[in-house]
Amino acid sequence: MSANSRLTIAAHALAWIGLYQRQGHEVATSEQIAGSANTNPVVIRRLLGELRTAGLVESRRGLGAGWSLTRDLKAMTLLDVYDAIEPGPLFALHRADPDQGCVIGHGIQPALQDIYAGINTTVRTELSKTTLEHVLQAVLAVPR
Repeated sequence: MSANSRLTIAAHALAWIGLYQRQGHEVATSEQIAGSANTNPVVIRRLLGELRTAGLVESRRGLGAGWSLTRDLKAMTLLDVYDAIEPGPLFALHRADPDQGCVIGHGIQPALQDIYAGINTTVRTELSKTTLEHVLQAVLAVPR
């Protein structure tokens, strides 16, 4: 099973747009962002569409089309981004009830439910502490 990189790609896109706008540009294209993230522009457009629904970015069509932030990076947390692109809990229980006649099948969901809830709370708390401005500053501080 591979790790989910959607939060990383979304944070990348937002930091990229934020820096691009600070350099005097009004909008960024999904092709530009995709080039930086080394992914397909369709991946970027889908993520930005979810971020637009959450009110973090807006899009412009026609001449001068592209994406822009709706608020400053200081006012966006990684939790805002996570909530926009990752609906539901971090970990899920079985899709169908396990065999209740089996000792493991009977007890696995109650045993894991509280553990997963605690992990989810911890992750959400940590993501809420980090703004996209923090992310951008950390990116810019990495030696080239």
